[in-house]
Amino acid sequence: MRLDQKVIIITGSCTGIGKGIAKRCVAEGARVVIHGLEPELGQELVQELGPDNAVLHIEDLATEGVAERLVALAVQTFGRLDAVVNNAAIVASSNLKTTDLAFFRRMLEVNTLAPFALIKAALPQLQQNRGCVLNIGSVNGWSGEPDLLAYSVSKGALMTLTRNLGDTLAREAGVRVNQINPGWVLTENEARRKHEQGLAADWYKDISPVFAPAGRILWPAEIAAAAIYWLADESGPVSGQIVDLEQYPLIGRNPPKN
Repeated sequence: MRLDQKVIIITGSCTGIGKGIAKRCVAEGARVVIHGLEPELGQELVQELGPDNAVLHIEDLATEGVAERLVALAVQTFGRLDAVVNNAAIVASSNLKTTDLAFFRRMLEVNTLAPFALIKAALPQLQQNRGCVLNIGSVNGWSGEPDLLAYSVSKGALMTLTRNLGDTLAREAGVRVNQINPGWVLTENEARRKHEQGLAADWYKDISPVFAPAGRILWPAEIAAAAIYWLADESGPVSGQIVDLEQYPLIGRNPPKN
């Protein structure tokens, strides 16, 4: 097993990509701290994974001291901490006209500052076990869509955090920090958001090849499969890297003509 006996905190893991990563981590031999804001869904996942393999913490990441509580729960429950997956994020539409400072601050607090706080709180344990951090960003972090202003900025800042700490912590503490940037993923929340925006309930079954050359968008399990490499020892000394997980190139692409 690629993650045998490793203990991993995965934020935002009651649903979506985080849930997929948690399930794959346990399948690879890890024990996980499940985190999110949906207690019933979290409990269901813990039962599915097995109480010996998973423990649940429900709390808003913007709350003071949550990072320290997550680390303490991992150590108290499983005796160690080997990795952190900063997956939780607010995904919400906004542009220059609709973005006020309160909204922007909330977005940065959860999507950028919370990952920083958790890395900082976990560092003593990660250094002791020569562990690692995996940040889950977004391809929108490179510039973003017109109506994803605040979200895109928060993910762009996360990329800079990853590159900076991936360099410094690898040299100073033996802790690797990397990031994967998923493209369009069919999570429960994404399916609901698009339906609420006026699309049909089964909108994901008929997507333009401009956006999905493969005829479908990505699945959480596919992001989870990629995450395992970065959490496993097989990724060796690689640190400070950003990897886009999308089905077409972001630079130099020639979209098909309709």
